[in-house]
Amino acid sequence: MHNLTKTQRTWFMITLLGATFSMSISQSALATAYPSIMKQFELTAGTVQWLTTGFMLLMTIMMPISPWLLANFKFKPLFNMILLTFIIGTLMAVLAHSWNILLVGRLIEGIAVGALFPTFQSVLLAITPEAERGQVMGKAGLVMGSALATGPIVSGVVLQYLSWRALFGVFLVILILILILAQFFMRNVTSLKPYKLDWLSTVTIIGFAGLIYAINMLTAKAWSSALIVGGISIILTGIFIYRQLHMDAPLLDIKVFKSSVFTKSVFLTGISYIGLIVTTVLMPLYYQVILHLPILASGLLMVPAAVGLSLLNPRSGKMLDYLGAKKTVMTGLGMMIVGFGLLALPFGQLSLWKSLIAAMIIEGGNAFAMMPAVTFGANTLTASQIPHGTAITTTVRQMLGSLGVMVAMAILTVVSQAERQVDMAVQGFHVAFISFMIIELIGVIVTITLPNKK
Repeated sequence: MHNLTKTQRTWFMITLLGATFSMSISQSALATAYPSIMKQFELTAGTVQWLTTGFMLLMTIMMPISPWLLANFKFKPLFNMILLTFIIGTLMAVLAHSWNILLVGRLIEGIAVGALFPTFQSVLLAITPEAERGQVMGKAGLVMGSALATGPIVSGVVLQYLSWRALFGVFLVILILILILAQFFMRNVTSLKPYKLDWLSTVTIIGFAGLIYAINMLTAKAWSSALIVGGISIILTGIFIYRQLHMDAPLLDIKVFKSSVFTKSVFLTGISYIGLIVTTVLMPLYYQVILHLPILASGLLMVPAAVGLSLLNPRSGKMLDYLGAKKTVMTGLGMMIVGFGLLALPFGQLSLWKSLIAAMIIEGGNAFAMMPAVTFGANTLTASQIPHGTAITTTVRQMLGSLGVMVAMAILTVVSQAERQVDMAVQGFHVAFISFMIIELIGVIVTITLPNKK
């Protein structure tokens, strides 16, 4: 497809997924370096958190713009531009001798990642025959899932011996190497259909980022500020949606929601991602607060689940191609329900081994739910709609993931406040696990309504 030989397509995917993996790791790796950065620049925890919050907001703003980028730029120059943007941001971070320069560098990284995440999925779908998309997107899920869990481990090893600048240095070297590879193996595989960038749509996209920021403000109990930001963001988002529905060439074609299968797939993708991201947040806390394990051990205990996720993602793709989306996604959500059920049902703290197995089941279930749902939804769209569909899916997934973490932390805070007693802390975790088990159960009900076709 697209005049790529098997060898060319293999190296194309290696280069593309290599960039995705590296940028994905950078998304989750930096939190470990916060104490060192706070000490050097004399920052508070709230200030340094902007390295993650700002990154996430810029990423969310760029995601809906990705269809316009793919329609107006040949893919190889676009890929080079994304890599160079990330490299520039990372170089600024490595050389930063002030907090402001470090933050700007990190924000530039967020722009690059936001442009890449929907784009790489659109391109993989474009170059892959529909019958093989399950396996290919399974590999994409492997890359994204393993990177999410690998980030803290990589940063922990680097920071054990070197400074936080070295962490950015590692990403800088890797992305420069990938940029070199891209000159040999990247191809212009997408068709150009140029259209004018609508600036009002571009400005009102800020509403999506504002909604995520408002959710994070609720987590910090900044109720009044969250209400103001959330209200303004809802208005901007409403303007954006109205404008897309009334334009001949919308920035983001939200008419793809006319496909009920696509709409359900977006919801199921978000539901499964909530289970994954909440598990990666709650389980280290469970190990530390309930089982009284050190921070390093709590991080390392997430490795088995990450390995399981990585191994199962390619298999889920083959299962999707063979059995179809309904059975595959049902299997994944069923596993997630079982995992959360194991964590929720006992009236007391779980042993280390039981909690470890439960986390592995949940993350393994994500492998059979998230990317198969993405692929099945994309298969209902035309070639020209796929970039818009993947942009919508990644944006919604990001927003629902943030909402899931906010709900989880709110439950822990409300239920566990009774003088910080251990039994109340255990109860807080149980309520959280039960809540997310119910959310995954809702996903099963939606999955039942999917068509049986492969």
